[in-house]
Amino acid sequence: MQVSVIEASMERVVLRAPLAPNVNHQNTVFGGSAASLATLAAWALLHIKLAKQEFQSVLVVQRSSISYDKAIASDFTAVATSPPDEVWRPFENMLQRKGRGRIAASAILMYGEQIAGRLEGEFVATKSASEAR
Repeated sequence: MQVSVIEASMERVVLRAPLAPNVNHQNTVFGGSAASLATLAAWALLHIKLAKQEFQSVLVVQRSSISYDKAIASDFTAVATSPPDEVWRPFENMLQRKGRGRIAASAILMYGEQIAGRLEGEFVATKSASEAR
């Protein structure tokens, strides 16, 4: 996919991929590549935020859905922004208390200055096995 990181912070992750290795038979971006980039952006944002915890955790995507608003005919980006505090805090508290937490996260696919699609995902974090001992 030739993904590159444009920005990675606790507030926002922006990933970019070129068209050429992700092209389909219509000379637009393959839907699986777009979904993968959006999922990775949302996952990476949560991973960065979780890395600031005093314990280690494992983060996986439980389910996701993506909508495609327009065909992407050139390089594209996926942008994930941090969930608001009123969503993050209960997730963080549940993870600390129960060793497992679930959170919704999203990412948008950008093609130039236009929104080309949206990913909505649900992610689950668990304390790593070494932390649970």
